[in-house]
Amino acid sequence: MIRRGAPVVLGVESSCDETGFGIVSEGVLLGQGLASSARQHAEFGGVVPEIAARAHLEAAVPTLHLALEDAGVQLGDVTHVAVTSGPGLATAVHVGLAAAKSVAWALDRPLYGVHHLAGHAAADTLEHGPLPERSIILIVSGGHTSILAVGDLVRDPIEHLGDTLDDAAGEAFDKVSRLLGLGYPGGPAISRAALEGDPTAFSFPRAMLRPGDAPYTFSFSGLKTAVARTVETLERAGEAVPVADVAASFEQAVVDVLVTKAVRAVKDRGLDTLVIVGGVAANARLRAAAQERCDAEGISLRIPPIRLCTDNGAMIAAVGDLLVRSGAAPSGLGIAADPSAVLHGAQLPLPR
Repeated sequence: MIRRGAPVVLGVESSCDETGFGIVSEGVLLGQGLASSARQHAEFGGVVPEIAARAHLEAAVPTLHLALEDAGVQLGDVTHVAVTSGPGLATAVHVGLAAAKSVAWALDRPLYGVHHLAGHAAADTLEHGPLPERSIILIVSGGHTSILAVGDLVRDPIEHLGDTLDDAAGEAFDKVSRLLGLGYPGGPAISRAALEGDPTAFSFPRAMLRPGDAPYTFSFSGLKTAVARTVETLERAGEAVPVADVAASFEQAVVDVLVTKAVRAVKDRGLDTLVIVGGVAANARLRAAAQERCDAEGISLRIPPIRLCTDNGAMIAAVGDLLVRSGAAPSGLGIAADPSAVLHGAQLPLPR
C-alpha cells in the first residue's frame, strides 16, 4: 500500500546486459521487471556492446510493463524517474537513458541521473533498511571490485579506499570459466563446478596480501594467469584437467582476498558493518566465508538477496527514492551518459 502523497520512483538500468525497471516508494520495493541478454553473448565469451544495446531496445517496453504490473501501479502513478547514466557500456547506457527521458518527458516528471555502483549499494536497503551512519561497502561485479567508506549514501561524498588494478573479480570468473570450458557467464558456472571440487587442491596466489601491499587494493590478473598455466601444464603432460578442483581452488583464492581486505577495512576504520553487493555477492562461497569471518570479528554483515545482487532497475529506483526524500534537485532532461563515471556520489552529474 502506497502512502498518500508518497513518492513513487521508477528506476531504469541498462548499463550492461540486463534491462531493468523497478518501482520503489519510501524504501519499499513495489515491483520490478528484468530481462537479460546473457545467452546472446555466451558464444562470444563476454558481453558484445552492440548486441546488448539492441537487446535493451527490444526489451525496454515489455520490461517496463512487467514492472508496473508487478507493482500494481499505472505509469501515471510514477512521480519521479531515476536512471543509470554511468558507468557502463556506452551504447547500452544510452538506451536506458533515452527510455527514462522519454517517460520523464511524457509524464512531466523530475529525472535523476544515478551512478550504477551507488545503485548496488542501495539495493541492500530494500532488504535490510537504511544503511548505518557509517559502513564499509565491498562492491564485487563483472566490471568493478572496490572497497568504499560510506556515510549517508546520497548526502555524503563516497570515499574510495581501494579498487582493482586490473581484472575485476567477476571478469576473472568469466575468463577462468572460459579457460575451463564452462561457458558464460562465468560466476554461476564456476560456482556450480566448484561444488564438487576441493578448494585446497591447488595453491593459487592470493595477490596484494603481503606486508607493504596496498591494504585495500585488488589484483586478479596474476591469479587468472596462474590458473591458465596450471591448465596448460596438465594438458601438455597429457593429464585430464580436474575442472572441479581447479574451479574450487580458484574460487577460494578470490574469496580469501575479498573477505580479508573488506574485513580489514572495517576494523581499520573502527566500524561494525560490512555490506557486500554486486553480482559476485551472489556467490555462495563468498557469502559463507564472509559470514564466518564477520561473526568471528563481531562485525554485522549485510548482503542483499541474490535477486538484488545482479544489475536491476530496483536498485536504481532505490537511489532515486533516497534522492527524492533527501530533497536533492533533479538532474534534468539534459543529462548525458557518462560511461566511465567515477563514483564520488550517488547522483550524476554531481550536484554543484
